[in-house]
Amino acid sequence: MMYLQEIYRQLPEIDTERLLLRKIKMNDASDLFEYASQPAVCTFVPWQMHQSIEDSKAFLSLILDGYDQQSKLTWAIELKNSNKMIGTIDFFNWSQKRYKVEIAYVLSPQYWGKGLMAEAANALLSFGFKNMELNKVEASIMLENQQSQRLAEKLGMVREGVARQHMIMKGSFVDMAMYAVLKSEFEPYN
Repeated sequence: MMYLQEIYRQLPEIDTERLLLRKIKMNDASDLFEYASQPAVCTFVPWQMHQSIEDSKAFLSLILDGYDQQSKLTWAIELKNSNKMIGTIDFFNWSQKRYKVEIAYVLSPQYWGKGLMAEAANALLSFGFKNMELNKVEASIMLENQQSQRLAEKLGMVREGVARQHMIMKGSFVDMAMYAVLKSEFEPYN
């Protein structure tokens, strides 16, 4: 089992067929800005659309500070054939006592529909269940985000219900579809 301090201290790299999940670096700023400045990406995320490269650098600084404080489990999703960061995938609210974590992800629109996020999330779920001794991985997804809900279902997640006015996003309360997959249900695919 990888203990909290160990995984936070050295975020493991995870290899898939087309992707490398790795630590964020400050020189990812231009790749991040390329997609974080697009309205389509920012519709269903809690953060505001990036207006400048400085916004992207500030966002990366928060993640890098989180690594230093051992409070962030954020992986860059790097496309192996180009070494380009095309998104991020996170585990957050990790509770070792309850053997569960939440997952969140974002991907550049130019890579939508190619199975890349499913590949990244499948690898991260496999890692979590095998190496972190997780029993449950949860995802809260805005009701309007049908694409993300389809991905959760492709990963074997089950919709457990709707949490009404679950969080504030961009100044408004939003309802969230609550998804989860148990270790006993998860079937990784290659």
